[in-house]
Amino acid sequence: MSAVDNAIKEIVILGGGTAGWMAAAIIGNIFKSSDVSITLVESEQVEIIGVGEATIPPLLAVLESLGIDQADFIQATQASFKWGIEFVDWCEKGQQYFHPFGALGRPIDGHDFYQCWLKSQAEGDHTPLMAHSPEAMLSAHNKFYLPFEAMNTPLAGAHYALHLDAVLVGQYLRRFAENIGVKREVGHVEVANTDSKGFITDLVLQDGQTIAGDFFIDCSGFQGKLIEQTLQTGYDDWSEYLPCNRAVTVQSENINEPTPYTTAKAQDAGWTWRIPLQHRTGNGYVFCDKYISDEEAIATLLANLEGPAVCEPRVIPFLTGIRKQAWNKNCLALGLAQGFLEPLESTAIHLVSKTLALFVRMFPNKDCDSKLQHEFNRRVRVDYEEIRDFLVLHYCATQREDTAFWRWCKTMTVPESLQYKIEFFKTAGGLIPEAETLFQPTSWYAVFEGMQVRPENYNPTLDALDTTKLLQSMEQGRQSLAKAVLKQPSHQSFLSQYCAAKKP
Repeated sequence: MSAVDNAIKEIVILGGGTAGWMAAAIIGNIFKSSDVSITLVESEQVEIIGVGEATIPPLLAVLESLGIDQADFIQATQASFKWGIEFVDWCEKGQQYFHPFGALGRPIDGHDFYQCWLKSQAEGDHTPLMAHSPEAMLSAHNKFYLPFEAMNTPLAGAHYALHLDAVLVGQYLRRFAENIGVKREVGHVEVANTDSKGFITDLVLQDGQTIAGDFFIDCSGFQGKLIEQTLQTGYDDWSEYLPCNRAVTVQSENINEPTPYTTAKAQDAGWTWRIPLQHRTGNGYVFCDKYISDEEAIATLLANLEGPAVCEPRVIPFLTGIRKQAWNKNCLALGLAQGFLEPLESTAIHLVSKTLALFVRMFPNKDCDSKLQHEFNRRVRVDYEEIRDFLVLHYCATQREDTAFWRWCKTMTVPESLQYKIEFFKTAGGLIPEAETLFQPTSWYAVFEGMQVRPENYNPTLDALDTTKLLQSMEQGRQSLAKAVLKQPSHQSFLSQYCAAKKP
């Protein structure tokens, strides 16, 4: 068989929502000028989860790669801007910290800024680490601007993301995908047929229609209609590290101007999120049902709303973990069908787009070479394990002992990979980022500091730097940043001037 005869010509995506339509948009954009056909099948009987409303900066690069105008996207999805995440009551009750997206400060005479800060603390400077973060300071003052418009200022290195209405994102990407030739079929899949090798050949809908394909992308949610129910791939349960197994969500009215950050507040049996959009606020409580009932969780969530609820609370059960293979035979699992990590660091949409980018780089023929699959699955697992470890850090480093849930977290079993990072960091603030890692040192520094995990010492090379010069440079940088922040417009005024969405 020639390479042309063996080429994939028909791609079928099962499931709409953000994952399905993002797959349709990205892969459809790759093949829009070819003879490869892409069909998305979605059922009106299946409700879209649609709770992943906070994102991280890489999403902006995805939009740019698709040629999507950012202002148009923001208006269509009722989006607001996001500099990072505010964590409340995680280490101790009454304590809060901020996880920003961008860099902290600037190197001084070639010395890493974080090491400079550690040295300055040892010399008696008590300025908080986040006083040197553009994103943290902008968030504290509810300010926003576009970083590329602040070149040669202390704000130039900032990074931002978006808060989105997930349902509107799915609708936006659907319009985009259909405009470039992706076909949409509405129907509920009864069964997926396979051949003698176990490869999926076609999907049979309730109305008897058959949809054949060379490759299938499973975006069917937690059930994993293709990857699990058909191919029986298996699932690795990570609840021993991340025990929360339910979330209750509700939307509320905006009574205050939207903040340019997500809020994650620790509760008695988990944590609540607050994600401000232009037209409403998304709220949720991620919890473990071993420590609290659904009714108690709903009551806690409603008591923490800033504005009146505009819908009925909805409870969503989940199991934290990852599919044993994200790519099995001629099926790729995406989104909730691939795995689930609680939305503490807003990584769900990123995992979808990064998985798709990796898949495009390793795009197979009809045979789906096992070596490609093995390397692909290894890399996906590395991404999941990195995020898992980062999430676990928020729990295991707590000092709280006021509830059974937090007492469990404080004494929990920690993954060996995370334990190594913690011990290595404690020696002298050491972190070694690997290629393509999602969370750069700034992210780890922010959470370590927020959870009161400090290195035992600073890097001894800092003793070669004049202490007076160090302290002066640190203070000058802090003052310059503070002045630059105050000159920026408020988050709300920026939205109103450049990308205000129509009220629904």
